[in-house]
Amino acid sequence: MRAIILVGGEGTRLRPLTYEMPKQMLPLLGRPFIEHVCEFLALHGVSEVVLSLGYKPDSFVEAYPDGVIAGVRVDYVTEPAPLDTAGAIRFAAVTAGVSDTFVVINGDIYTDFDLSALVAFHQEKKAVATISLQPVDDPSRFGVVLTDEDGRVLSFIEKPPRDEAPTNLINAGTYVMDPSVLNTIPSEGRVSVEREVFPALAANGTLFALPADSYWLDSGTPVSFLRGSSDLLANPSTPGVIDGNWLHPEASVDPSAVIEGSVIDRHCVVGANAVVRNAILMPGVVVGDGALIDGSIIGPRALVGAGASLRPTCVVAANYVVPVATVAEGDARLA
Repeated sequence: MRAIILVGGEGTRLRPLTYEMPKQMLPLLGRPFIEHVCEFLALHGVSEVVLSLGYKPDSFVEAYPDGVIAGVRVDYVTEPAPLDTAGAIRFAAVTAGVSDTFVVINGDIYTDFDLSALVAFHQEKKAVATISLQPVDDPSRFGVVLTDEDGRVLSFIEKPPRDEAPTNLINAGTYVMDPSVLNTIPSEGRVSVEREVFPALAANGTLFALPADSYWLDSGTPVSFLRGSSDLLANPSTPGVIDGNWLHPEASVDPSAVIEGSVIDRHCVVGANAVVRNAILMPGVVVGDGALIDGSIIGPRALVGAGASLRPTCVVAANYVVPVATVAEGDARLA
């Protein structure tokens, strides 16, 4: 089976990190996020993926020039202009010659749900498209999906106000589609699968959905990206985690530094008496003596000056120099 991974967005919520690279290339425990997505798909029989590219497409091609990501063969398809979600799906499928039932997944989703069960459900219902659903505490950031007892979608409501949401089951960003769905998508212009295609399919009774209650994370914000890192560090099956931390073998940490619940990537240097707590240091970060980094993400090759204090939730751009004794907190973006 083939899958289309949507990776064309600019990742505005993760700026300034995404000024340098697409969000799916940001490292999660030392590996680009896209590798985690491809590994998940491979577990469920996906042998080839089509990357629907838009923003900084060369980042993917240069990182994986042999066309293989985490053991999965890759076709690179770059949008000629922003086409939105449905337009991107159609363009990628047509360009790559997808002609059988296929999977679509948003490239910023981290999950362990049973994709194989979703495919089987799709085939059983003879659906044109089938959506994976996930319960969440606050559905206002997502598309809410109402179904009947058979799983047929009755209505598709995109990002309703929290107090008006009729259910907490949301569109989890993973779909199974019959190739016939491509005929419902215009060949030109921007078309949204959530706001246009899915409501139309629901209206004619060919859209189904299957709830899952598994691990699911939309990693597209600093808070959620940090949460994904913390969840992996807390998982006893995650390789390389020692005492709740993940330290790359090529990182250097002073013996007097305190590291708690954090990721210290390759070529990082953490100085004397520094404290790094619930944080992510991307490759090449240098942390000065006595600095505090708490609940924050430090971009590649950034320098955090001695005595600086960065508290939740600071995001530091690649190559940025945080001056000595700087104090920042809240939703601070340092670029």
